[in-house]
Amino acid sequence: MPSFSRTAFRVPGSGIRRIHEIAIRMPDVLALAVGEPDQPVAPHVLAAASAAWLADDTDYTGNAGIPPLREALAAKLRAVNGIDVEADQVWVTTGGTEALYLALSLVLEPGDEVLVPDPGYTTFQMAPPMLSAVAVGYRLEPDRGFLPDLAGLEAQVTPRTRAIIVNSPSNPLGVVFPEPVLRELLAFASRHDLWLISDEVYEAFTWGVPHVSPASFDTEQRVLTVHSFSKTYALTGARVGSLVVPPGLGDVLRTYQEALVSCVNTPAQQAALAALTGPQDAVGTAAEHYRGNLAAATALLDTMGIRYLDPQGAFYLWIDVSHASEGDVAHWAERFLLEQRVSVAPGSAFGAGGEGWIRVCAAASRETLLEGLGRLPQPAAASEPPADAGVVAPA
Repeated sequence: MPSFSRTAFRVPGSGIRRIHEIAIRMPDVLALAVGEPDQPVAPHVLAAASAAWLADDTDYTGNAGIPPLREALAAKLRAVNGIDVEADQVWVTTGGTEALYLALSLVLEPGDEVLVPDPGYTTFQMAPPMLSAVAVGYRLEPDRGFLPDLAGLEAQVTPRTRAIIVNSPSNPLGVVFPEPVLRELLAFASRHDLWLISDEVYEAFTWGVPHVSPASFDTEQRVLTVHSFSKTYALTGARVGSLVVPPGLGDVLRTYQEALVSCVNTPAQQAALAALTGPQDAVGTAAEHYRGNLAAATALLDTMGIRYLDPQGAFYLWIDVSHASEGDVAHWAERFLLEQRVSVAPGSAFGAGGEGWIRVCAAASRETLLEGLGRLPQPAAASEPPADAGVVAPA
């Protein structure tokens, strides 16, 4: 048999999916590992997709997406995100995952480096090796409220550095980067002539702080922005996202889309269009549900004396289990699943900086969430919590 590409075997696996694959083969598991919204899709969105199927609206679309969806996305970006963009700069993609891959494909050559958050979403580490590029983690530390250290970033730039990925609201942390921090990151990118890839998949869910898009104050056309319908509208399986790019990339991206997916399936695009242009009540209801879940969950963790990061956005809890994980949180999470029937994502799946932590999805039912958290091991002498127990406040 001929040999396979060495690149194929350099791509790291997903520690989240490892836990998930074990969990789906087990009975009676409290599923808190995967970021799956438990909220129903709004009826008008389902109706639009159903109507497209029933009308046999299943032909190819343009590689960039159907024009009404691109126009609606551009209008939303101008009105909500403050990004001055035209429809021909917005490309409809197969979820935010493909949008990220497209962005990296546009800016990386083999051997190039991209700075990625650590802890950060697993795909940030997985996609660059698929392009024969290198993901270099920049640490987000607890003592800084998991915000980036600009001095540390400066030290990580090499002649091969081409881009930096910024994710706010953060998956897995729930941190929302303030505008001054984002402006500093954009200035950093400008100093070193880097692309800034902004993952804003959780933009609809922030808790008492604003979401800010770096492209809204980008004057040099160096920001590529990733959005998705998966979390905002609970359309994870529909696989619709978007990539916002500078002007003039139509021919290049048309070719990339043709080679990768040709186009996103038409009924899913019709669902996305209805989601974006129709009533937004379901988004508000979902946000209220997630925020209530997070409040109930953090209250429980406080009583258990377990340390966590106070979430500002998304629908995750970043929880410190170092008192129990013995330096190998991936192994501990698997054992916890087998013994306690609760699936959680090990923090090390998100980078070396996640060792000792877990990510818990709070988009489950409240009963499932609290029951699962209640099975976490408490620190020794939990009736007298250690000085560092409880909340870790963002900086």
